[in-house]
Amino acid sequence: MSTRDTRFERSIGIEVPLVCGPMYPCSNPELVAAVSEAGGIGIVQPLSLVFVHGYNFREGMEFILSQTDRPIGLNVITEKSSKAYQDRMEKYVDISLEMGVRFFITSLGNPKWVVDKAHAKGGIVYHDVTEAKWAKKAVDAGVDGLIAVNKRAGGHAGHLGMEELFKELSVFDKPVLCAGGIADGSGFRRALDIGYAGVQMGTRFIATDECKAHPDYKQAIINSDADDIVHSERITGVPVAVINTPSIQRIGTKASPLARWMLRGHKTKHWMRMAYTVRALWDLKRSLQRPMSSKDFWQAGKSVEAIQKIVPSASVVEECRKQLNNGLSATG
Repeated sequence: MSTRDTRFERSIGIEVPLVCGPMYPCSNPELVAAVSEAGGIGIVQPLSLVFVHGYNFREGMEFILSQTDRPIGLNVITEKSSKAYQDRMEKYVDISLEMGVRFFITSLGNPKWVVDKAHAKGGIVYHDVTEAKWAKKAVDAGVDGLIAVNKRAGGHAGHLGMEELFKELSVFDKPVLCAGGIADGSGFRRALDIGYAGVQMGTRFIATDECKAHPDYKQAIINSDADDIVHSERITGVPVAVINTPSIQRIGTKASPLARWMLRGHKTKHWMRMAYTVRALWDLKRSLQRPMSSKDFWQAGKSVEAIQKIVPSASVVEECRKQLNNGLSATG
């Protein structure tokens, strides 16, 4: 029998331990539903659903659930922000639970309130972490598993490698998903062999038929190599992995001296992050929908090196399913 950690897929009722990671602005409803329908699990990114793709939250969820009867998840960014933002996120969680969603991915802040709401309804919460100190806080808050964001990830990447990060997080005796640098079946298999309970992919799912990203964005992913991914502080105030487009080359990747000073302050860092976030929401939305321009920045991870063409999202899930089955046959 296989000794692979199957707690993740067993707990949420999916066939393949593969997550289509939440992506602002790329998580459109069709993509979320397609990955779940194929046997993995798609994650709703609520700001993407409402602000980018124009849905009322409840109506957007209803549309996704009309496309698949399999589990979907919800991303909740729990970083301290305004009361209006907190109220909105709590409303989204409540609606999701009411509609049968039982898997939640939390990011950037204390997940305790999400854990409490989810556990009261039999739900499961996994938290994004980049190192052990954040994992401990999440475990203390009661999360059911961890998503290990390594240095090859897109978006807010970590600073540790895949194996190094797994070793650091394995002490918590929680199922751990690998996030970063994986875009194909062989990478998926390698993560499982290391000991990960599953894999979260983001960049690979942007270059799929169902994703509504502009064709120029998808082509940039196909054309890029790992060395074309750089980390910019000028989008959200903390390093974000992006493709090194002419726009990024023009503005540079370092925050201004004033921004860096404000980001170091206990109170001013929240103001500065909010200012960055408001601007980034608009800029990323525009970049998703238009041809490449001198103002674009496109998030992507180093897994671009394994992406050669645009494919249906179901084929990504199926490639991982085959690797999963091969591994079970080899150890059974």
